[in-house]
Amino acid sequence: MSIDEELEQKRHMMYYNQVLQSDRRTKLKGEKKRRKKKVSFGAQKVDFKDYIFVPDNYEGIAYIIYFTLIPYIAGAIFLFLFIAGGDFHNFMLLDLNSFIIVWLIGYEIVAAFLLFWIFIMFLQYEKDDDEDIGFG
Repeated sequence: MSIDEELEQKRHMMYYNQVLQSDRRTKLKGEKKRRKKKVSFGAQKVDFKDYIFVPDNYEGIAYIIYFTLIPYIAGAIFLFLFIAGGDFHNFMLLDLNSFIIVWLIGYEIVAAFLLFWIFIMFLQYEKDDDEDIGFG
């Protein structure tokens, strides 16, 4: 084998290796494109009907009732258990005529529970692609 033939064979091998590498890259890119990207936790669509009872065609009314009654009831229960000490007589001495104060107390309690629930749901959310969280 002459030197020219040997150089030509090396060139062919280099060209062949480059072709193989480019084929591998395009296959990897194709696999990444074919993977269905999972929606991030924050980009999910939220439908309240999945979590609370809402009659059809009365969504607005139901949401207003839930928005006003649930925090008020939570605030009244908090006042009964923690402020009045669970004693009905002490509870009746409290001024429950101030709807907005009781509602605000309950709103804070409900908001804290909802934030905690969202945090737990975030921790339970699974991602398909490990590369997005730094394990790749």
